[in-house]
Amino acid sequence: MTEETPGFGEGAEQPDVPSAGATPDEKAAQADGPSTEEGPAAPAGDASQAAGLTAQLDQVRTALNERTADLQRLQAEYQNYRRRVERDKVTVKEIAAANLLTELLPTLDDVGRAREHGELVGGFKSVAESLETVVAKMGLQQFGKEGEPFDPTIHEALMHSYAPDVTETTCVAILQPGYRIGERVVRPARVAVAEPQPGAQTVKSEESEGGESKPAEAAAKDETASEGTGGKDVQDGKESGGPDEG
Repeated sequence: MTEETPGFGEGAEQPDVPSAGATPDEKAAQADGPSTEEGPAAPAGDASQAAGLTAQLDQVRTALNERTADLQRLQAEYQNYRRRVERDKVTVKEIAAANLLTELLPTLDDVGRAREHGELVGGFKSVAESLETVVAKMGLQQFGKEGEPFDPTIHEALMHSYAPDVTETTCVAILQPGYRIGERVVRPARVAVAEPQPGAQTVKSEESEGGESKPAEAAAKDETASEGTGGKDVQDGKESGGPDEG
């Protein structure tokens, strides 16, 4: 039998042996491996790839700005919608309360007349006070008092007269009280009004002017009287002096 030496069999790898005529540079090139000819083209590929990524980034930013603007617009529309709904709720509530309270005004007028005549007693008094408390909680307010100036926006004049003790159109009697809810007038107050006498202001102004000029007129009259007396004395002197001279 022939003994095989390890490493020299048929399946053993053969070492790379440089050719006999190779130069040292070629030997170094063979040792480093095969040279790649694609080295100079690599920077151009990186630049094109960076340009593509920049374009994609710009597109994403543009889309993001558009979506942000759409979201802001939708949010503003929603806020306006909420405010409009809240305002409509308040308006509907006020209208409903005004309609209900308007139907109760005749009952409140009956309660007021019963109170004026002293008939608001017993259980009827308790019911009336409870009703007035409820309508007050709903925002109903009564207005209209005697002696206040007449305001056509909240008063309705049913009677008219003249009075010497007033200086402007005044409510002298409340025939039916008025009611309001907040700033909204549900029913104007029905009143009787009185105006100053047509010649009262003229007489008063003439009296005030005459009172101021009276001392001057009196002084003028006194001066005229003194002048007249002095002239009479002179004339009397002349008359009396005539016989003396003669």
